[in-house]
Amino acid sequence: MATLKDELTQRTEQFDHWATRRRYGPDGPNNRRLWVLACMDERLPVDEALGIRVDTPVGGGDAHCFRNAGGIVTEDAIRSAMLTCNFFGTREIVIVQHTQCGMLSANAKDLEAALRDKGVDPDNLTLDPTLPELKLDKGGFAKWIGMMDDVDVTCMKTVETFRNHPLIPKDVTVSGWVWEVETRRLRAPTQEAEARARTDVTSSQFGVKDKQPGRWS
Repeated sequence: MATLKDELTQRTEQFDHWATRRRYGPDGPNNRRLWVLACMDERLPVDEALGIRVDTPVGGGDAHCFRNAGGIVTEDAIRSAMLTCNFFGTREIVIVQHTQCGMLSANAKDLEAALRDKGVDPDNLTLDPTLPELKLDKGGFAKWIGMMDDVDVTCMKTVETFRNHPLIPKDVTVSGWVWEVETRRLRAPTQEAEARARTDVTSSQFGVKDKQPGRWS
């Protein structure tokens, strides 16, 4: 029968490994060997949606979690996924996007025009001053913003991009999911109208009439 001393010793050893796990590379992975890409929206609770512990309590340890606007493929998302899968022991990628997303709420060309009105020239812009080599071709800024026509289509395209990217090992499991803000439930991305009936998943539902620049087509 284990004594309390035994339990405390084991707990201390486990915590020490948790706290110093980055020293061990692939031998010090997060609890689930998992990388999560999620939208930055405050209405998307990653822990509740996936049934894991990332955000609550802080440092729950189940996954590396990367958030950006839309939960989409970006150069920095690829950079983070590459590191966690190749060097930190991660074996699975889960992408979580959501209904009622702000990335549906406007056309990227209108956002670009608004920036031009503020004196910004998107055709002559250094995205990252610490990496001036990272540039967009002229006319690419609106695509770079990453606004969506359809959350489900974007989610499926994001999954496909990670599965086929040369920096992501082929044996890494990749899946995508949509969190319904209206119903607080998770579902797989779909084009079935009935499955999406009570949710806002397209830009047209936000009054956006024109198609977005063709990033997700």
